[in-house]
Amino acid sequence: MSKRNRFFIILVVLVLCFAFLWPSIAWYFLTPKDAQTLALGSLEKIKDYSHIMAAQDVVALSASARTNSAAELPAEFSYLKAEAKNNCKLYNKPVPETWTYGTVLGSFTSQDELISAIEKKYRDEILKNKNLYSRSVKLGLDLSGGMSVIVKADLQAVLDAQGEDAVDNPQQIKDDAMTQAIETLKSRIDRFGLTEPVIRKQGEDRIYIEVPGAAETESINSIIMGKGILNFRYVDMEASSAFNAFYRANPANVFDANGNLLDPSLVPEGKEVIGQYTKDSYGLDEKIGYLVVEKVPVLDGKHIKSAKVGSDNIGKPQVHVELDAEGAAIFGEFTAAHVNEYMAIVSDNKIKSNACINEPIPGGHVAISGFSYEEAQNLQKVLQTAWLSVPLEIENQQVIGAALGEAAIQQGLKALIIGLIAVLVFMIIWYLGAGFNAVVAQILNLFIMFSFLSAMGLTLTLSSIAGMILTIGMAVDANVIIFERIKEERRLGKSRAASIAAGFDHALWAILDSNITTLIAALFLSMLGTGTIQGFAVSLAIGVCSSVFTALVVSHLMFDFNTDVMRKEKLSIGWSVK
Repeated sequence: MSKRNRFFIILVVLVLCFAFLWPSIAWYFLTPKDAQTLALGSLEKIKDYSHIMAAQDVVALSASARTNSAAELPAEFSYLKAEAKNNCKLYNKPVPETWTYGTVLGSFTSQDELISAIEKKYRDEILKNKNLYSRSVKLGLDLSGGMSVIVKADLQAVLDAQGEDAVDNPQQIKDDAMTQAIETLKSRIDRFGLTEPVIRKQGEDRIYIEVPGAAETESINSIIMGKGILNFRYVDMEASSAFNAFYRANPANVFDANGNLLDPSLVPEGKEVIGQYTKDSYGLDEKIGYLVVEKVPVLDGKHIKSAKVGSDNIGKPQVHVELDAEGAAIFGEFTAAHVNEYMAIVSDNKIKSNACINEPIPGGHVAISGFSYEEAQNLQKVLQTAWLSVPLEIENQQVIGAALGEAAIQQGLKALIIGLIAVLVFMIIWYLGAGFNAVVAQILNLFIMFSFLSAMGLTLTLSSIAGMILTIGMAVDANVIIFERIKEERRLGKSRAASIAAGFDHALWAILDSNITTLIAALFLSMLGTGTIQGFAVSLAIGVCSSVFTALVVSHLMFDFNTDVMRKEKLSIGWSVK
């Protein structure tokens, strides 16, 4: 390989590694602690914070406008100018030359519209940091503290519940059940405001959950073991219209602090008020109104056999639901008696859908329409919660204190730094100038390793740090082989350039042989191992590749630079060789 090609390869690798590592640098060193705390919060917390801050900003803007509406808009609110300009064009208003408190507020049609624009600014900034965190190197529980839980799913119970339907494709039913269980746990944990959890499938029937930070054991257990309730309810549209009209006129005099009706006589006897929800811009449930429904469900979710997204005759999305025999009989009888009336799908005491019964539906095959494709997918997930209900059992639980995690970080970094310094000092003392080449190669080696950890979204644990420390020793071993071969060539009387070229050529296969065998072992450990073993193996595999690159490419280029550019003829590679 020519020197020019070697230089460009190194340059490209370093640029790519910097791009890979930038999210970690930006997150850990450039993002304030307060911003990190907000970004690591649940979507519910982000939504509440953004709305509260937006409302406070609107109050401050309104107060400033009343004091001096002609004052120029401060820089902190300059982002509103673009939205205000668009509103002026939309409503055919003249665009002002100077944006003041008065002109900006006047460009918005309502206070809610202004709050929405400001809330979007807060939301986008927090979600940007949240995305930054997702692309950075994450600290494992042994470094950050928190709780890990292994949950076992009873897949046999799922197959038994499916009966004859499980005979044709039992593996597909198991896979669907595990996927739905993971989705349900993610939704529950995020809804309860827990910080950035890690939830992944482990083996065929287990789910691994990590919750960083301080978390109450009982709270986690109740979230994991809790079960959603899904049913179908008859909707009294006349009572719903009357209630919503009263609520709009008296929003502060309808519910108490716990969400209970202050005046139960607002709804007919035997019925109750439940909020109707849709997904907002955060992907969270957003209340869009209330419906008055029968307290007694028409049909329980246990009668659902399957739920799939399909299309009607003209290609519009539909959710196809299949009921068991008992459910089909109940549903057919009810729909025949309530044509042109409405029925709601209630999940966890939230109305997720309100559909009109156009005709009797016998046979247990129900097609629910009137949605966008995304809404149809959301409804399918809601329905699947019922028919793919997986019994879960907590198999293992471990809590690591934050103080212990902080101590582990300090000890791990201390071990890494001391090991690196000790090795590098030895290399400089023993190999002089060539040892300095090894120092630079080792620093780049660590830089490349951390970059790939970040790019692959891997978690940094104590075992990963152990793999890095081992890699330092292996990388030095490669340099030692190269340096000793160069010494041998130099003793034969060859020139500096010839000694370097021959030394690298003769050391190549010895280095590749030892590192390839280590890489094979690391790959098998990473595929077959779990937990700490896997973390150690992954960091070792990355380290093997990066150390070979720095030893054979980076170190070689540094020798050539001193030979061709600095015009050195002597070799500083040991006390007995010049």
